[in-house]
Amino acid sequence: MAAVRDSANRIERLSGQGLDVSTFRGAALDQIRSVMTVDAAFFATVDPATLLFTSAYADAPLAAATPLFLDNEYGQADVNKFAGLARLSDPVGSLDRTALGRAASSRYRQVLQPMGLGDEVRVALVSNQRCWGVLCLHRQDAAAGFDDTEIGFLRSIGPVLADGLRRGILSSTAATQDASSGAPGIVVLGPDMTVKSTTAQAQRWLADIVDTEWTASLELPLPVYAAAALASTQASPDDRPAMTRLRRASGGWLTVHAAPLHGEPDGRPDIVVVIEPTAASQHSSLLLAAYGLTPAQSRVVELVLQGRSTRQIMAELHISTHTVQEHLHVAFTKLGIGSRRELITMLSGQHH
Repeated sequence: MAAVRDSANRIERLSGQGLDVSTFRGAALDQIRSVMTVDAAFFATVDPATLLFTSAYADAPLAAATPLFLDNEYGQADVNKFAGLARLSDPVGSLDRTALGRAASSRYRQVLQPMGLGDEVRVALVSNQRCWGVLCLHRQDAAAGFDDTEIGFLRSIGPVLADGLRRGILSSTAATQDASSGAPGIVVLGPDMTVKSTTAQAQRWLADIVDTEWTASLELPLPVYAAAALASTQASPDDRPAMTRLRRASGGWLTVHAAPLHGEPDGRPDIVVVIEPTAASQHSSLLLAAYGLTPAQSRVVELVLQGRSTRQIMAELHISTHTVQEHLHVAFTKLGIGSRRELITMLSGQHH
């Protein structure tokens, strides 16, 4: 137990250092592996607005099974989906601890068991009401899976890992200048996720995406495939948007949108992916979340950015003057500024 406490304390110290995502992710995984057996790991950041991946690390053989994992995550009914865990008060789930055990999971039967893997524990990394990443750990296929102590350890460090990812995203965002100009690029994927065509601008944006830890054998970065996989399952425009924001190596962010192209005779549509520089409004919402503002505080700040007065904010959100001012005071403190003018300047892209 002392080793587990020491590891948790080290992860907490790492979380507070503002390390870039890749460095923090690697160091945190080393600490986890120092106190529990992990035969394969998947550790990804997600867009807090849509829960789609923004970057990912995976041990072999998980990377080779990417299409199977994405098909299970977005196209099949199964237990412990990442988006479902992120909504729970206890965002930790083990296959062996589900009602019917690992054998009832199609992910186990179709993906994990053929690779010689058994129990799987997943953690949605949630802090301040937002999910910043997901962690998935695997054991070799054996009767015994992850035990109570190990799951309790992961439960305790989940919010700390989330804060470490949030600070890493914030540090990379703060270090870039505004880069929100440029034409959209388009990629068309077949129903089997093979690339059918791309525009020259899409190739430029794809080459600028920061996702260096994922396998180079994939034709596209994992987050692009994830958005396309989600889009392929959507039956209604009201479904969760197949959109994510990805960091650019040259500075700034890209937004990836995916949608099905209907009209195919066999009913299996192609998927169109649009990649474009992230608009100032989308960038500011990510920045507010990374600074640790709650959804309520962010809503007030976003209305300020739209030019709303205190009275208008009160009417739109049905809150008191005191609540508006309190949310703004907390936001100013977290962002290190002192006025609405500074807020607008900071989040309009004039400086970070």
